[in-house]
Amino acid sequence: MAQYAAVLIFLLLGIGLVLVTFFVARLIRPANPYKAKNQTYECAEQPVGDSWVQFNNRFYIFALLFVIFDVEAVFLFPWAVAFGQLGLFALIEMVIFIFILVIGLIYAWKKGVLKWV
Repeated sequence: MAQYAAVLIFLLLGIGLVLVTFFVARLIRPANPYKAKNQTYECAEQPVGDSWVQFNNRFYIFALLFVIFDVEAVFLFPWAVAFGQLGLFALIEMVIFIFILVIGLIYAWKKGVLKWV
C-alpha cells in the first residue's frame, strides 16, 4: 500500500505544481488586450478574410505520413549504427518493421493520399 501512497503523493504534487504555476503566471502577467493585439497575425501583412478557413484534410494526412516516415528514419539510424552487435534477430525485426511501413505506404498510395492537390 505504501507504493500506491507514494504514487498518489507524486501525482498530487505534480498537479499542485502545475496549478500553482498557472496561478502565479496569471498574477504576474500583463493583461492589456486591445484590438490590434487580438488581430490575427499573418507575417506583418494585413489579414485577408476570415481566420476560420477550412483546409483540405489531405494536407493533414500528408503531414502525418511524413511524420511516420520521419520516425522510421529515427529508428533506422541507431539500428544501423549498432547492427554489428545486434545480430540476425534485429535484422529480421527491422525487415518486418520496414515491411509494415511499406504496406502502409502502398495503402496510402492506393487511397490517393499522396496526391498533393
